[in-house]
Amino acid sequence: MINYKHLHYFVSVARAGGVIRAAERLHLTPQTLSGQISQFEERLGVALFRRVGRRLELTETGKLALSYAEEIFQTGAELEDLLKNGAEERFITFRVGIADVVPKFTAHRLLAPVLGLPTAVRLICQEDRLDRLLADLAIHRLDMVLADRPMPPGMEIKGYSHPLGESGVAFMAAPGLAARLAGGFPDCLDGAPLLLPGRDSALHGALPRWLERKGKRVRIVGEFDDSALMKAFGEAGAGIFPTPAASVPEVTAHYQVVKLGETEEIRERFFLISAERRLTHPAARAVSENARSGMIAPPGAV
Repeated sequence: MINYKHLHYFVSVARAGGVIRAAERLHLTPQTLSGQISQFEERLGVALFRRVGRRLELTETGKLALSYAEEIFQTGAELEDLLKNGAEERFITFRVGIADVVPKFTAHRLLAPVLGLPTAVRLICQEDRLDRLLADLAIHRLDMVLADRPMPPGMEIKGYSHPLGESGVAFMAAPGLAARLAGGFPDCLDGAPLLLPGRDSALHGALPRWLERKGKRVRIVGEFDDSALMKAFGEAGAGIFPTPAASVPEVTAHYQVVKLGETEEIRERFFLISAERRLTHPAARAVSENARSGMIAPPGAV
């Protein structure tokens, strides 16, 4: 059985980046703390740290151990809170991974119903690349993943893709840039600067192919994994950027941009990816049911 005092010492050193700083916070001598960490590593039979200059860095095993340890202590804090406040304060935890290319307004629209469930829910959102989120889903560190594409083929991870809906694509620009563009849509895109979602996005390849079919040549001036950062550059006038047509009201309200036009020939699709074929988590079911009731155009709609 893991010694939880050793586990606490390990987390403290990992967060502090060294034994001396962690020892000060724990009111221990560095020699004592170093000895405790060595005992912990010997008991586990693995190296959790490696020395880089004067600092200690986590090994790959140490990074994995830290992620589990933080979850253990978070669960312990939740248990303590439950026992102190009584059963009436009970809540269920819902851990969601959000692929960083999914637009923030779309993610909010899909997840908002979770906080309106009769049972109290603590929503924990983690944003990252899809492959890393799916790895966390496989070891049950996440309850579900939101993505703009289904489960990639050929992955050695068991998962199921549940379609949530889809939307046409709108093209947005700062008013100053829009005023300099010639012609109506989509002619105004010809020769214009374009901000493109990152390579993990389904739009990364689909958008240039659509522009090529339309005979429009654009200058790709930036690629962004983070959709909010792309919009911030777009608001500053750096280039035109795409967004789901369903989120245009939120985007125009939040950013100082205007819509140039939209197309239904490109569709942004959104998926709930789970480790199970049938959704059993009540919050995951709420996300699926609310999405399919029309929060985004249902799959296949035009």
